[in-house]
Amino acid sequence: MISFIFLGFLVGFLVGLTGVGGGALMTPSLIFLGVEPLTAVGTDLLYATVTRVFGVFFHHKKGSIRFDLALRLFAGSLPAILLGSLLLRIINKSTLNHYLTLLLGTILILSSLLSLTRGEIHVPLRPRREYLYLLGFIVGLTVQFTSVGAGVIVSFALMNLARISPREVVGVTIFYGLALSSFSALNYASFGSIDYHLALVLIAGTLPGVYLGTHINARAERDRLKKLINVIILAIGLLILIQRMI
Repeated sequence: MISFIFLGFLVGFLVGLTGVGGGALMTPSLIFLGVEPLTAVGTDLLYATVTRVFGVFFHHKKGSIRFDLALRLFAGSLPAILLGSLLLRIINKSTLNHYLTLLLGTILILSSLLSLTRGEIHVPLRPRREYLYLLGFIVGLTVQFTSVGAGVIVSFALMNLARISPREVVGVTIFYGLALSSFSALNYASFGSIDYHLALVLIAGTLPGVYLGTHINARAERDRLKKLINVIILAIGLLILIQRMI
């Protein structure tokens, strides 16, 4: 139990410090600690929903949430949530658990590489609001099966396609992530793949971690810290794939 409290504190601290890495660190860490993959995803979605409530509250007070962009993203995610719910019920649970770690490892590696190299990528597309619906669908479907993707992928796309300020990118990502994780968590709750007690333990550890990380954030070099977190995410993704191949 102490290990889960520490995990919640560590992830909360890193998120408060850098603004990235929550979903990408929590789900694989839970799997490493022996939690069934499906339960790890469902529990992380509930955990993420509760913790993002606080993020939305603080960002809304600062006026840094573009609700128009966030709602377009979520509109695109709604069909993905319904499709994911259907697939989760159709596909055999043991099959899902078997392939979930492969999908999770791949997503972690791709998302971390995107984030690490995004400063050097020039997307050859003109910014259009319609792309937000497609982005919402892709990210929404990814989150259904891994709980990873909302933060890194959406932030990368908004910075390169929507051309909005970094401050607004964080606000949009957190609000959209809250809406997506809450609806996605309902899917997992409906077939009993959430460990509520574990989620409460993680949240209890996360709140002081977020508080501490947020305060240290003002004094730290954020770019270096974000690179460090993405290197950690990349390493976890590689370890997951190596572990599956052995």
